[in-house]
Amino acid sequence: MGTTDQGTTDEILFERRGSAGIVTLNRPRALNAITHGMVRALAAQLDAWRQDEAVTRVLVTANGERAFSAGGDIRALYELIAEGRHQDALSFFREEYALNTAIKRYPKPYISLIDGIVMGGGVGISIHGSHRVAGERYAFAMPEVGIGFFPDVGATYALPRLAGEIGTYLALTGERIKAADAVLSGAATHHVKSHRFGELKDALCGSDPVNAVLADFMESVGPGEVMPRRRTIDRTFSWDSVDAIIKALEGEAQKSTDQSRWSASALQTIHSKSPTSLVLALAQMRYGRTHSFEACMATEFRIVSRIVYGPDMREGVRAVIIDKDNAPRWTPPALALVENDVVARHFAALPGNELELT
Repeated sequence: MGTTDQGTTDEILFERRGSAGIVTLNRPRALNAITHGMVRALAAQLDAWRQDEAVTRVLVTANGERAFSAGGDIRALYELIAEGRHQDALSFFREEYALNTAIKRYPKPYISLIDGIVMGGGVGISIHGSHRVAGERYAFAMPEVGIGFFPDVGATYALPRLAGEIGTYLALTGERIKAADAVLSGAATHHVKSHRFGELKDALCGSDPVNAVLADFMESVGPGEVMPRRRTIDRTFSWDSVDAIIKALEGEAQKSTDQSRWSASALQTIHSKSPTSLVLALAQMRYGRTHSFEACMATEFRIVSRIVYGPDMREGVRAVIIDKDNAPRWTPPALALVENDVVARHFAALPGNELELT
C-alpha cells in the first residue's frame, strides 16, 4: 500500500510506494497542463522527499492516454496578461523556473515516464531530471515561437545539448519528435513499450538500482524520422542569424535531392512563426551552448519579463488557443522589420528583480 503525502491537490497527486515518491499529473482533460498550484505543490513535495531517507527515487507519471503534459496553463496566463496582471503572470514563471532548477539539481534519481505529448512546461518538469523514459506514444515539442513566446523552462540550456543542431531546428520550427528521435538526440534516455509502463513503475518502486531496472525494460529504437536528416539540419541550422538559416534552407530546397521537399516544408513552417520569437529563440540556442543552467534560467526570466508586455504573446495565444483561427498578426510582421537591439533588450539585466536561485 502506498501512503498519500500532505499537500496534494486534485490537479497533482503524491504517493509514497516502497522506495519511490510518485508524482501523478492529474488534469487529463486539460492534457495535464501545468498550473501555478501544481508548480507550488510539486516544489514543496520534492523538497520534502529530498530530505526523506526512505525515498530513494522520484517517479513522475501522468493520468490520461493523450498527454504527459502539453505545457503550462497558457489560457490562464493569457487571461492574467489581458487583465493587466503582468506581475501575477511573472510570479508563475518565477516559481516555475525555480522548480525547473530544483529538478536539475535534484540529488536523487528523478524518472519521468512519458507516454504521450510532452511540450513546454511538461518538458520543464521532465527533461532536467536524470531519466526520461519514452513510450510509443511519446511526442516532444517546444512550439512556443508559434504563439509569440519563446522556448523557456530551461530550453535555453537543454536544446543546445541535443545532438548537433537538432535543438535549434526544434526551437525555430516547433516540430514534434517521437521516441526514436528523442532517444537518439538525447531528449529521452530510454525507450520502453507502452504496455510495460505499469510493470516498470512497479519495478522502480523496489530497491534495485534505477539503471538496472531500466536496462531490463528498455528497447532499442529505429533510425527515427528526424535524425536521418541530421546532416542537412546541421548544415542549415548552424548559422547565427535567422536570415542565414532561411537562406540555407532555400538553397537546400532548390536542390534536386530527397531533402529538398523537407527543406521547403521547414521554410514554410518558420515563416509562419513570430519573427521576434524566432530571433530570440536562436539567440537563446547560441547563448545556452556556453552558459550554466542557472545563467540560462536567469536569462529566460529576463526574456519573459519583457515578452509578457509585448504584443506577440497575446496575439499568438489568441490565434492558436483562444479563437483558434490560426491567423496571428505578428508585430512586426516580418524578420526584416525586427529591431536590431531586440535581443539586447530582452536579455538585459533586471536590477532588483532578477531570478534568484538559492
